[in-house]
Parts: sequence; C-alpha cells; structure tokens
Amino acid sequence: MSHGGSEAIAQDRNQGRSMVISHNGIVAAESPLAAQAGAQILERGGNAVDAAVAANVMMGLVAPMSNGIGGDLFAIVYDAKSGKLYGLNASGWAPAGLTIDFLKSQGFRDMPQQGIQSVTVPGAVDGWQKLLDRFGKKKLSEVLAPTIRTAGDGFPITEWISGLWAANADFLRGNEAAARTYLPDNQAPALGQIFRNPDLARSLRLIAQGGRDAFYKGGIAKSIVETSRRHGGTLAEKDFAEFSSEWVDPISTTYRGWRVYEMPPNSQGLAALEMLNIMETFPLDKSGLNSAATLHTMIEAKKLAYADLIRYIGDPKFSTLPVSQLLSKEFASARAKQIDPNKANCNVGPATSLPGSSTIYLSTVDRDGNMVSLIQSNFGDFGSGVVADGTGFVLHNRAALFTLDSASPNALAPRKRPLHTIIPAFMEKGNVRIAFGIMGAWNQSQAHAQFVSHIVDFDQNIQSALETARFTKMTFQGCDVQLENRVAGNVRSELEGKGHVLRMHNGFSNTFGGGQAVMRDFATGVNYGASDPRKDGAAVPELPSPNP
Repeated sequence: MSHGGSEAIAQDRNQGRSMVISHNGIVAAESPLAAQAGAQILERGGNAVDAAVAANVMMGLVAPMSNGIGGDLFAIVYDAKSGKLYGLNASGWAPAGLTIDFLKSQGFRDMPQQGIQSVTVPGAVDGWQKLLDRFGKKKLSEVLAPTIRTAGDGFPITEWISGLWAANADFLRGNEAAARTYLPDNQAPALGQIFRNPDLARSLRLIAQGGRDAFYKGGIAKSIVETSRRHGGTLAEKDFAEFSSEWVDPISTTYRGWRVYEMPPNSQGLAALEMLNIMETFPLDKSGLNSAATLHTMIEAKKLAYADLIRYIGDPKFSTLPVSQLLSKEFASARAKQIDPNKANCNVGPATSLPGSSTIYLSTVDRDGNMVSLIQSNFGDFGSGVVADGTGFVLHNRAALFTLDSASPNALAPRKRPLHTIIPAFMEKGNVRIAFGIMGAWNQSQAHAQFVSHIVDFDQNIQSALETARFTKMTFQGCDVQLENRVAGNVRSELEGKGHVLRMHNGFSNTFGGGQAVMRDFATGVNYGASDPRKDGAAVPELPSPNP
C-alpha cells in the first residue's frame, strides 16, 4: 500500500486531510479530547493499551449517546514484543432471570429494543481492567483521571455530538434520571455549550479507588439492580458479581497477500472476512475504485455474508458454530457464483449447506510498536434510555439483538451473550501493521471490507481509505442501498440499471459510520494515524520527550 509518497504531494489528491505521521505514539479517536487524553497518557510513560483505555473513558463522557461505562467493549491488542495478537471479548451476558418465557409472559412478541428489559450486564469496565492488568503500564486510577477532571470541569459540545444529542432529547425525557443527567434545563446541550457530569465523575472515582469490583460488586451494581427492580427488570447482583470478560483468539483470512483479523463470534466480524473472501474472487483492481462493477460486487457479497451471519452465528458457549466452514475459500467461491454481474439479487438467503451496532471506535500505537484496536458501544443512541440514579451513565440496550425464536443460535437465554455488531479489526503484510475500525451497527463489517479493499486493491493510504465514499446496507434482504453522493453520477445510473434502489446522502454522512486507523511500518519505526471526517475526531501524536 501507499504510505503517501509522491502522489500525496500533488495538489489534487483524493483525501481532505493528511495522515498524522510520528516516530512517537498516535491516538486516533472520534473526539479530539479523547485522542488528547490518550496522547497525554503516552507522554506520561504509558503504552498503547493505557492510551486506548484513557481515550475510551473520555469518549464515554463526551459522546454519551454512543458509549460509556454502561456498555460493552471488544479489543484487539498487538504486542510488539511477542509479535502476537490478543482479542478481548468484554461483552456482557443476559440476566439469569431474562428468558423467552418471561418476556412472552410480559406481552412481548419480539425482543424489546429499549427500556430495562433490553439491558445486559455492561462489560466495558471489566474490559478496561483486563487490558491494563495484562498489557498496561499504568493503574486504572491514572487512566481514569483525565475524564474525572473533565467531567467535573465541563467541556464544550462538538458538532456531530450536538446533533445526535438533540435528536434524542425526547427519548431521554422518558427516564427521569436520564433527563436529569443529560438534559440541563430539560434541553439537549447546544453546540459549544459547556456540559458537566458530576455523577459520572463520582462513579469513575469509585472505580478508580476500588477497581472493577467497585462497579460489579459495589454500590454501582446495587444502584443498577435497584433501578431494574423498580422498572420490572430481572437484573440481579449475582449477574454482575459473577461476570468476567474473556481473552479470545482473533479469527482471520487472507486477502490478496494481506492477513485480516476480526473478533470471533459472538461478534459480527466473521461477516467482514466472508465478504472479503467473496470479493477476492473478482478482479476489483481492474474494475476501478467505486466503479459500478466494484460497488455491485461488494454490495452483493455483503448480502451473502450477512445472510450467513444472521442464520448461523450466536454465542459459541451455547451452540456449535460453523466458523471454519464459513471462512473457507471454497465456501466463498461457491457463494460468489451466486452473484450475477448484471443484476442485483433482491431475495438473498443464507447458504443451505456448508462444507465439512451507536458506537465509538479508536486505535492507538506507541513508540515501541504496541497497537490497540478498540470498539465500545451502547448499541442504540443512549442505549436503553435508562440511567440508574446518581450514576451519571446510561445503560446499553444490547439485549435488543437477541431473538425470541428458540430455534435460532442467537435465541435469548440466561447468561448468554447476544450477537454483537461491534468489531475492532487489524491487518498486516510484511513489516506493515494496521489497527482499524469503522463504527455503525450493521454497517461495520461491510465498511471494514471496503476499507481493506481501498488499501489493497487501490493502493490508498489509511486516511484516503477512510474518506473514500462508501455504501451501506443494514439488512441482507431487498435491493435498497444507501450511497454517498460523492460517487459519480454515471456510476449511480449504472447501479440503478442493475436493479439497485439507491438512497443518496450528501458529502460525508454519519450514516456510513466513522472510522479511525493507525499504522506502523516496522521497517522504519514510523507511525501513521488517520481519522474519518464523518465524525468530530482527530489523530493526535504523542509529543516528543524533552531533552534531559
């Protein structure tokens, strides 16, 4: 891929901003404050893991609709010393009392999408502790400190955040504690307004003092359980006390000489890899970047991969999942044969036989080459809409992704984890390593595949690969496709001629998610950072240490 050589010097380039380049660490996050919090941790002797946690904690304050300590977390860590990748699944489980029969007895015919019954045990805080205990150099209290201070002092609301906040004001008014926490004077904070969250600062201080047990075995869990009881929920103190996130091995495939890694089920990462395997059977580099042929192939590959994801994937602790079969090149070749190059398939189904989520993403790299790809989420904007009194954070609604169909591998069950939309990613070839991710619910796997193709097939650098116009399609059924209007008009016409029903979006639309990426060239020791203009974010370098 291109690091940004002579073509990047030309005046007419295909990206709006430059990559950040440094021989020290870089933090790329959806908020400059979060990126700065991580960079400061690097400057104070922390490593990429410390910086990732610090940035994540800050994101929970400045973008509370998208993430926070009431949500889940996945991370991929590259340990430069061993040269190995480690995956952390910090997604929470359903309460022991939350069953299909219970919900049906309450009159539910489908999984509730909001409210207390949509809440699983949040996994983020345990995830932070696990990351720091295994790979960090700093204490949890040290990486929480910048956010505790900022929550008390306040911060100005940024552009994307102000719009999302305002759009959810009525939803927040449905919960008294949520409105009290997030709607000063009963209104969403406006662009540039200073917002403070003293309750969140108090919760973070408790965690700083008592570690993860302060959340799962202390007063915070008790407050959440009491709130659940008042709202008719089933969360119990045991659900929190017995929860633990787990280390897992990332799954991977190859794409034209690169190896691409995603998180295993219960995440949707497998769909990105299956999509890449299908795309690999087509000569996309000859079709051209965002040509009708390339986009058509990607869209159809997406439908096939997502149909298989929804049909076959859930929590591996509860059923045997055909991961190796779905990732085989032979299976991808068979699925690729179902793509008609001239016609969109509006009725895609899962393979009938197999061979023998509102979210934030951030990435970090330090001067030693350690890298973190981390994603954290409430799922929906402001999650369940439920805030436990005095805690200062909203509880996510991740249980909404279960199904009440008992035959599905993703059927609701006590202590089960739902199929997850959030996925961090990583790719490598030779001396180059890239930690990347693009948030946006079911958009994520297809956005990952597009990012990889932009780099591998079209020799883009990581900034250009993030900025290039994207498509998205949230389901595998039908022929509707959402597309940014930066795609050429003749390409749109050709796609419509193949049967795609286009819904256009202006410029750099948040509909297509927002990505971050960091890259290290181990041959030179130089780091690169990129941040998607579809968000308020930035890639911030660690300042060089002063000479002694």
